Amino acid sequence: MNTARGFAAFPPRPGRRGRSWWARAFVAAMEDTALDAGLLRRGRRFAGSGRVGPITISPGRISAVVEDPDGIVEVTVHLTQLSDADWDRLLDQVGAEAGHLAALLDGEVPRALVHSADAVGVPLLPTIGDLESDCDCPDIGDPCQHAAALCYQTAWLLDDDPFVLLLLRGRATDELLEALGTRRTRAAEPAGSAVERGVPATEAYAAVPAPLPPAPPDPPRAQALVVPEAPGLPLDALALLAADVAVRARELLTTSGVPLTEWADAARWAALHPGTAQRVAASAGPGIAAAVRAWELGGSAGQDALERAGNDPAPEEAAAEAELLAAGAESEIRIRRGVDGRWYPFHRVDGRWWPSGPPGQDPVTAL
Repeated sequence: MNTARGFAAFPPRPGRRGRSWWARAFVAAMEDTALDAGLLRRGRRFAGSGRVGPITISPGRISAVVEDPDGIVEVTVHLTQLSDADWDRLLDQVGAEAGHLAALLDGEVPRALVHSADAVGVPLLPTIGDLESDCDCPDIGDPCQHAAALCYQTAWLLDDDPFVLLLLRGRATDELLEALGTRRTRAAEPAGSAVERGVPATEAYAAVPAPLPPAPPDPPRAQALVVPEAPGLPLDALALLAADVAVRARELLTTSGVPLTEWADAARWAALHPGTAQRVAASAGPGIAAAVRAWELGGSAGQDALERAGNDPAPEEAAAEAELLAAGAESEIRIRRGVDGRWYPFHRVDGRWWPSGPPGQDPVTAL
């Protein structure tokens, strides 16, 4: 079975980082095993330069051709494959957890699978000694800048398809799903008995059907439920509040949902219900308009980034601002990375930070 998969080369994407939990976890695991931070930094820049060719993923192997200023180099990153015994323990564990089994058979890879695998001693993410690279370049670090770039772009592939990691560990998607389906069928069979796999059509049609039971009596006519209006609270206001609770609950269940202060929640309400914005602004005070705009552009992630715009930047935010200023950006700018992984730009208006526009996948496109 040919289990290799090919992926087209990525276009130039300066500053791009993995968006999904799987991508960030893969990068963190790779960086934890690296010894040279300088090579990693050059690898990140290389990954976004557009000079890495098409990527081939196969069990235990990532390969590509990279266009280096000194010439074309071939680079391969090896990831230790799981043994058959490892896969058996992992699949048995997945089969015992209905949620994991249903998600995988539905084409999704739940991130809790990592913890389930760890529980049976099976590492899914790279660990010490798992990653080794071969490259034509003279760098002595492992990974070199070309291998690091290839790993960063592999994380981008995980944004769209976490099954890539399972292929690297040794099992293609079809093979994995077939094994899981077989385990589910076995688990449904009664213990100690054989289950018929089917009945020939001739026998099925020849069988005399059992008589149907008598029809049940008609149910009594249902009575309309009358709910009296609550004193002091119009029904349309109650429906609006209930719908808003559902929207907020869904927001908190996503990866970008963050707890809100009472003031931040007022801005969220004004953004979602423009008809109430004037009354909210009158009671919330100055600055609420910027918070409303931040919510409109990025939800709770955008609002959280706005609240941090006046604070000292994180190291990667400070580096991004320095590069933008060196490239000629206005001095009164801020760039903050939201909890959703996107970059949010801000500029100062009358002493307050104001969202400059929608977020971007990297600081350059954000500005």
